[in-house]
Amino acid sequence: MSLALIAALPFLGALLPGLLIRSGRNACALATGTVTALALLMLGLHAPAVLSGEVIHTRIEWMPALGLNANFFLDGLGLLFAGLILGIGLLIILYARFYLSSRDPMGQFYTYLLLFQGAMVGIVLSDNILLLLVFWELTSLSSFLLIGYWKHLPEGRQGARMALAVTGTGGLAMIAGMLILGQIAGSYDLSVILQSREAIQASDWYLPALVLILLGCFTKSAQFPFHFWLPHAMAAPTPVSAYLHSATMVKAGLFLMARMWPVLAGTPEWFYLVATTGLVTMVVAAKIALFKDDLKALLAFSTVSHLGLVTMLLGFGTKAAAIAAIFHIINHATFKAALFMCAGIVDHETHTRDLKRLGGLRRLMPVTFALSTIAALSMAGVPPLNGFLSKEMMLEEVAHTAWAGQVWLMPAFATLGALFSVAYSLRFIAHGFLGPVRKDYPSKPHDPPFGMWAAPAVLVLLLVAIGLAPMPVAGWLVDAAAGATTGGLVHAHISHWHGLTPALWMSVAAIGGGLILLSAHRPLMRAWLATPRPEAKRLFDGVLEPLATAARGVTQGLHDGALSRYFAIATVAVVTAGAAAFLTGSHQGGTRAPTPVDLVPVVGWFLLIAATVALVLRHHDRFLSLVFVGVVGLIVSMGFAYLSAPDLALTQILVEVATVILLLLALNFLPKRTPAETGLARRLRDGAIACAAGLGSGGLIYLLMTRNAAFPSIADYHLANAKTGGGGTNVVNVILVDFRGFDTFGEITVLGIAALVIFALTETVLRAGPANDRLLGWSQRHRQAGDRHPLMFVVATRMVLPIALMVGIYIFLRGHNLPGGGFIAGLVVAVAALMQYMASGFGWTSARKRVEYHALIAVGVLIAAAAGVGSWFAGRPFLTSAYGYVTLPPLEKFELATAMVFDIGVFLTVLGAVMLALASISRIAVRAGERVSATPYDVDLPGDGYGDR
Repeated sequence: MSLALIAALPFLGALLPGLLIRSGRNACALATGTVTALALLMLGLHAPAVLSGEVIHTRIEWMPALGLNANFFLDGLGLLFAGLILGIGLLIILYARFYLSSRDPMGQFYTYLLLFQGAMVGIVLSDNILLLLVFWELTSLSSFLLIGYWKHLPEGRQGARMALAVTGTGGLAMIAGMLILGQIAGSYDLSVILQSREAIQASDWYLPALVLILLGCFTKSAQFPFHFWLPHAMAAPTPVSAYLHSATMVKAGLFLMARMWPVLAGTPEWFYLVATTGLVTMVVAAKIALFKDDLKALLAFSTVSHLGLVTMLLGFGTKAAAIAAIFHIINHATFKAALFMCAGIVDHETHTRDLKRLGGLRRLMPVTFALSTIAALSMAGVPPLNGFLSKEMMLEEVAHTAWAGQVWLMPAFATLGALFSVAYSLRFIAHGFLGPVRKDYPSKPHDPPFGMWAAPAVLVLLLVAIGLAPMPVAGWLVDAAAGATTGGLVHAHISHWHGLTPALWMSVAAIGGGLILLSAHRPLMRAWLATPRPEAKRLFDGVLEPLATAARGVTQGLHDGALSRYFAIATVAVVTAGAAAFLTGSHQGGTRAPTPVDLVPVVGWFLLIAATVALVLRHHDRFLSLVFVGVVGLIVSMGFAYLSAPDLALTQILVEVATVILLLLALNFLPKRTPAETGLARRLRDGAIACAAGLGSGGLIYLLMTRNAAFPSIADYHLANAKTGGGGTNVVNVILVDFRGFDTFGEITVLGIAALVIFALTETVLRAGPANDRLLGWSQRHRQAGDRHPLMFVVATRMVLPIALMVGIYIFLRGHNLPGGGFIAGLVVAVAALMQYMASGFGWTSARKRVEYHALIAVGVLIAAAAGVGSWFAGRPFLTSAYGYVTLPPLEKFELATAMVFDIGVFLTVLGAVMLALASISRIAVRAGERVSATPYDVDLPGDGYGDR
C-alpha cells in the first residue's frame, strides 16, 4: 500500500496550495514542499531494499477481469526516476517561491505542479500498463496547464496547445501498442510482460507494437521530427521549464524506452528505429541550439539534443550502452535543472534572456556566473565534471557501433553532435556573462536573494561531487537502475581515465571544434540566418489549421445548442442500429405465453397512454403539462404497486408530490404558455422519430419478456444473498445500501450537487439587481388569492407533521427488511416540511429552521462516505456492510446493520436537497414581491403580533 500512497500523495496534496494561499505565500510553498518531501521520504525508506536487489510490490485489485488493477512496483529504475522527480521537484518548489511574482496565482501554480508530479510518479511506479497509460495521459493534461500557466501570453497558450496535440497524439498511438503488447504477453502487468521477451519478439505483432510504442516515446521525449513542441513550451515560467526538461515529461519517454528495453531491445528493428532517431535528434537539435539567442531556447534545444543522445544509447541494445544512458540521465538532470534556474535568474534580474543584450554579468552577478559556468561546462562535457564522464562513455560505445555496415558513420556524427554541444555551452557562458559590462540592460543586474539561487547551488554541488567521485556518489544508483533496465546484475566502472582510446580523441576533437565554432559564431550566424529552412511552427499550424476548420464545421453543424437536434441524432442512431440488427439477424418467436390481463391494468394502461398523448399535444400550456406529468407519475406508481414493487411505488409517489410542488412554485415565474418553437414539418419529423423509437423499445421489451433467459438473471443472486450477505429481507433496500451501495452514493452526491446548483442559480438571479426585476415581478401582474394561509390548512399541517415524522422514522427503521429505507423516509419528512412552507409561508417557517440545508447535504454525504470507508478498516471493499443481532430487554431480539449508517446519510442528503431547492425558489418569490408573513395565519388573532415583513 505504501507505493500507492507515494503515487497518491501529490494528488492529495494538490488540494492544499489553493486553500493555504490565503495564509500567505510561505505557507502555500511550505505545504507543497512538505507533501513532496513526505513522498520522497517514503521512497527513501524503500531504497535500501531496492538497492540490495529486492523489488517492492503493491497490488490493489480493481477490475481483474479486464486486467485493470492498481498495481505498483519499485525497482532500481523506478527508484532513480521517482527520486529525480521528487528530489528536483522539491528544489523547484523552493525556487518557484522566490521566482513567481506577487501577481502570479501561486496556489494555482503549485496545484498544477503537484498534479504533474503525481502523474510522473505514477508512470515510473506503475506495474500495470493500463494504469501507466492513465498516468501517461495525465502528464500531457497537467503539463498543458503548466505550460499555459501565463494565460495572458499568446505564446503560452500556443505552446500548451502544441505540447498537448503532439504528446497526446503520440499517447494515442502508444495506447494501441501497449494493448497489443499485453495481448501478446497474456497480461497487462509490466512485471509479467518483462518476462515475455521471447514471445514478444517472436510475435508477428512485434513490429506494429514497437512502432506504436516508440511513437508515444518519441513524441513525449521530443525526438526528431517531433522535437519542435518542446522549445515552444518555453513560454511557461522558468520553474516549469526547469522541471519539465530535467526530471519530468520529456524524461517519461526515456523512462519507458528503458523500462521496455528487456523485451523490445536487441533486434535490428529496435536498433535502426531508436538509435538512428536518437543520433539525428542529437545532431540536428545541437546545431539549432548554437544559433538561438534566447537563453531558454538555447537550453531547450540542448535538452532535445541530450534526449537524443540517451535515446541513441538505448537504441544500441548493449548493456554498456544502457549503463551510459542511465548515467547520462542522472547527469543531464543535474546540470540542466541548474542551467534553467540560472537562466531564470538572469531573466528575473535583467528582464531579458536575449544573448545579444547580455554580457558582462560575471562582475554584476558573480554567484549566478559561478553556478552557470560550472553547469554549462558539465553540459559541454569538460573534465572533471559529471557531464564529461557520461559523454566519454557515450563516445566509447559509439566508436564500436556500425550503422548499415559503416563503422565510421555513427562515430563521425556523434562527434559532430558533441562538438555543437561544446559550442553552445561555451556560448551560454561567453555571450551571457563574459565581456565588458554594458550600460543598456533593461534592468540593473544583481544576484538574487539566497532563496532563488539555493536550489541551483545544490544541483551544482551534486554535479561536482559526481564528477569528482562518481562511484561513491552515483555508482550505486547507476548499478541499480541499469540492472533493472537490462534485467541482470550490473557493476558499472566510471572513471575519468580509460587510456588513449578513440573516445578520448573524439572528445578532444569535440572540445577543440567547439572552441573554433564559438570563435566563428558571428559569420556562422549570418550564414544560418541567410539559409532557407523549414519552420516547424509554420508546418504545425499548416497541418493543424485545416483539421481544426473541418472539426469546427462538423461540431457547429451537429452541436448548434438545440437539445431537439441532439435528441434526434442520438435517437435516430439508436433506432437505426437496432433496426439493422433486427433485419439482418435471425430470430424466432417467443416460447413464453403471455399472462392473463385483468381489467384494472388495462384501464391504467389506457389512462397512461391518454395522459402521455395529452401531454404531447398540450405541452405549450405549462400548468396543464405539469398536471399531466403528475398523472403519468401516479399511474406509474400504481403499476409498481400492482407488480409487487412497493418500494418503487412509495418512492415514485413521494417524488411526484415533492417535484410537483417545487415545479408549481417555479412555474409562478414563467409565462403561462410556451411559444411555438418549431414548424409543422419539424414536429411531424420529431413525431415520426419518437414513434419509431417507442415502437422499437416496446418491441424489444416484448421479445425479451416472451423468451426464456439465455443466462441466469442477477436477480436470482440478489434474492439468494440478500439475507446472508446483507442481513436484510428487503432485497431492494439491500441492493441500494450494500450490493450497489456505490451507485447509491453517487446518486445522492449528484442529488446534493443539483440542489446546490439550484441555490447557485438563485444567488445569481438575486444578485443581478434591477436587470431581473421585470422577470421576477411577472407574478405580481396576476391577482393572488386573498386567503394565502388558510387556518384549516395550517392546523392540519401542524397535526400531520409529528405523524409524518413518526412515519418517516418508522419507514427508515424497517427499510432493511420491509418496504422503506432512507430515501423514502427522507422524502416523507421532506413532504411534511414542504406542507409547513405551503401552509404558513416562507417567513414563518424559515424563522424556525434550526439547521442549514447546505449542512444537511454535506453531513449526509460525509456520513455515507464514512460508512463506506469504515469497511476498509475491516479489510473489506468500500461500502461492504456488516450486521448482527442484539437483545435489549424488554425488547425482542432485533438486527443492527452498518448499512443503517449509510441510510442515515441518504436520508439527510435527500431531505437537505429537497428543502434547499424549496428555500431557493422561495427566496425568488420574496424578491418578486411576495409578502412574508410573521405569523402562520391570514386572520388577525389577539396577541399574535400579526404583521407582514
